[in-house]
Amino acid sequence: MTSRIIAIGCSVLALTAGVARAADWGSKVPTEINITDPYLKQWNALTYDKAPPALEPGKDYGMSEDGTFRAPRATPLGGSPAFPGQLEAWDDKSYSQNVEEIAFYPHISSPWHAWPDVADFDGKRYMYVHDRDYMRVLDITDPAKAKVVYSRGGVWGPEGSSEDWDAKTVQDYFGGITIAWSAKLQKNVVVASYEIGRFGILDNKRTQPDIVATLRNYNSLKGFKVYEMNGPTPDDWKLIATRTTDTKNPNAPVGQQEGSGSLDAPAWFGGKYMYLSAAPDDSYALTEYPDYLHSPGYQVWDMSDPANPVFVSQVTVPGQVVGDKASEDAYLMNPRAGNRTSWMGSRMPLFLPTPVEKGGKVAFGAMGGLGLYTFDLSNPDRPEIKGHVETAPSFAGTEFDNVDTSQYARTGYVFANGYPMNSNCYEPYKDVLVIDAKDVAAPKVVATFPRPTPPQEAKFTDYCQRKGSFGPKRSGTTHQPGHGRDGIVPYAFYNAGLQIFDVKDPAQPKITGYFVPRFPTTSEMPDYTFDNASFAVFTEYDRNIIWLFSVGGVHALKTPLLGEPKLGMSDQVWPPRS
Repeated sequence: MTSRIIAIGCSVLALTAGVARAADWGSKVPTEINITDPYLKQWNALTYDKAPPALEPGKDYGMSEDGTFRAPRATPLGGSPAFPGQLEAWDDKSYSQNVEEIAFYPHISSPWHAWPDVADFDGKRYMYVHDRDYMRVLDITDPAKAKVVYSRGGVWGPEGSSEDWDAKTVQDYFGGITIAWSAKLQKNVVVASYEIGRFGILDNKRTQPDIVATLRNYNSLKGFKVYEMNGPTPDDWKLIATRTTDTKNPNAPVGQQEGSGSLDAPAWFGGKYMYLSAAPDDSYALTEYPDYLHSPGYQVWDMSDPANPVFVSQVTVPGQVVGDKASEDAYLMNPRAGNRTSWMGSRMPLFLPTPVEKGGKVAFGAMGGLGLYTFDLSNPDRPEIKGHVETAPSFAGTEFDNVDTSQYARTGYVFANGYPMNSNCYEPYKDVLVIDAKDVAAPKVVATFPRPTPPQEAKFTDYCQRKGSFGPKRSGTTHQPGHGRDGIVPYAFYNAGLQIFDVKDPAQPKITGYFVPRFPTTSEMPDYTFDNASFAVFTEYDRNIIWLFSVGGVHALKTPLLGEPKLGMSDQVWPPRS
């Protein structure tokens, strides 16, 4: 009978033959350590195992006597046990203040994720709602009477998706897209990210060497594609460029490309400079996240000719590259090193309050557990690190994922947040941080957004009791029509729906409106999707319309906080022709 070393949580046990089952609180916890990949070997050897242990609901965290929720200190990724005091059934009530529903469109997106964007064609406005396994195009010229004009991929309903989709074998999909007007081509242009699969493939990189190898030799592009938009729907688009973000082997074919590919929607406004979130090769491996292999940095691309994108430079921050002593030393100084849980590196491109082509000189980089970085773009080819914000660890869930720069020009403040990855509040609460960045060399956290609380008519006193995920996701995208509105920022807040914050004084934010939709019934969607609740928001500031993406569909909303909605075309074409 053989003996093998099994790591569970933060302990190491010698067990007899057979693979230990993962604890009930998460399939992503380590079981039998089996690492063959050379980069993962180097990463794993740097630290000892400091994975957080399982916590007992009601004892280590849960409801307090005063009706507030006491959050866990730290948890592993995966597993979301219920705790005493939660509702037994999914809440079938909706709640709103200062927000009204214009229309609801069921079964438009998937229940997991949606990237939205819009573009105007021939007197109509179209919305693009997509993820890797589906694309929907809606004519939203009249948001009260939107209609689907293009559909590809599975449509979700009570039985799940209408089409099977295997993340391991997918070869062509749209990741995050950005639509911008190209003055050179005199057309709208789409740039679509393509990256290694992040969901439905790998559970634990320390125990699944075969899946790690699958991702290293991923059978889809690691990079981006550029399309000329000759009409509003993808069957009218023409592919004009394909690039890999692998800078070591830029001519490598699919299956031999290194790195992560391009994450999320590229930061491009139609001019020369495009900024991507990407790990350029497999040495960018210093991340604790159990089902992800890379620590993405940033790339700069020259898009003067959209048909011929040219790589310009890679931006790397301390603590990303395995095999580089200075980088490894910086990584080991981070208190998250060894926790087998935290995302390290970017998840989105650089955030630019003002495009470089319009005089922008500052960018912000949300680098997960590595913190928030400020950059000087005086030389846009080579962003220069100027400042850094670190916070105490908050895991599971992501840290420093999103940066809202909509108020920066007016105030010098930005808002940054991570978001929950576990359900049932089985992780520390993710605050939206108010950061004073007037001096980009010395940014500092000066306040946090108020934590949403349920209305008095609700049958619970804390949103954690409502079940599902609770916390901020993102405040929209950097390419929403009209860009933003002084003094107002909306956030998708998972089971707390849409939360609208008054940030006229950014150091004293307050909640001034909300729209919390009911959970679907099982006759509308399978209940295993309910956890995700409301996971994305997109605002047409030029028409005063907010789109909230929830597991059951898409809500078109209006609020007096923005003003009366415009139900026809905007006075200004989008994307702008500049």
